[in-house]
Amino acid sequence: MKLTKLTASVLAAASIILSGGIASAQTAGTNANYIGAGIAAGATSGGQGNDGAQFGGNVQGRYAVPNAPVSLRGSVLYGGDAAAIMPIVTYDAPIAKNTNVYFGGGYSFITDEGQNSPLGNRNAPVVTLGVESEVANNVIAYGDTKWGIDAYRNSDADAVSFQAGLGYRF
Repeated sequence: MKLTKLTASVLAAASIILSGGIASAQTAGTNANYIGAGIAAGATSGGQGNDGAQFGGNVQGRYAVPNAPVSLRGSVLYGGDAAAIMPIVTYDAPIAKNTNVYFGGGYSFITDEGQNSPLGNRNAPVVTLGVESEVANNVIAYGDTKWGIDAYRNSDADAVSFQAGLGYRF
């Protein structure tokens, strides 16, 4: 039941994001490549020992694929006893001048599987939904949610983490 509601929410968000292409003729969005850092807040627990929600940091980067609404992203969430390293591919939809909403997926690799990170304690598929905006010359603000599917050892629980940060456009 929990997975069905979350899946429905993700599909609803995806339909809104993907329909953003309709407005793209009127909005410019951003094609910025950047590297940034900020906070990461795990919001879930697997229900076992040493897997409670973790607060930590993040390092994220984006490479916008030229002439396509797609980006290659990398993210590291750290805090607790391990880090989650994620390669991610996203679809980017412009929603305002210098601003995109993005939706995509990838995989989370835990540096020390079984030890806690802001996104669970085992390797898992990841879905992300976020927004990014160029707020000043060469400065990008970003925020997203990452959903690690079945991301806890000895549990069928999913992991959710929220990130926010500032990046340098290059």
